[in-house]
Amino acid sequence: MARPKQDLTEAEMAIMDLLWREGRASIRQVVDGLGGATSAGRYATIQKQLERLEAKQMVRRDRSLFVHVFLPAVSREDLIGRRLLSMIERLCGGSLVPLLSSLTRGRKLTAEERKALRRLIDPPAKDETKGA
Repeated sequence: MARPKQDLTEAEMAIMDLLWREGRASIRQVVDGLGGATSAGRYATIQKQLERLEAKQMVRRDRSLFVHVFLPAVSREDLIGRRLLSMIERLCGGSLVPLLSSLTRGRKLTAEERKALRRLIDPPAKDETKGA
């Protein structure tokens, strides 16, 4: 069986945004929460998108109630991390240097931003943190 594609469509991202905001929702609540016209076709489309998100392990389905409820299986931060790591692998050969240089090109970093980057690159030694 082919591994499901982990990238999300714009429509799937809209559903994830709603689930991250609400915490959990039924298909009907997702349809209503996304706005627009409510129809049987739209309901079926969103149901299919939720099934795809479930196959991608992005959402979990609570089947304990008569109406199934969907919950995010990954946090927004986890998804951001996964997508950035994937992009770094594909575009930068796994190196952070091209990404960071691209992000800072044409922009002067503030002293606080430089400090924060230094803390990420060279975290304090364990014995240095004990004295703080």
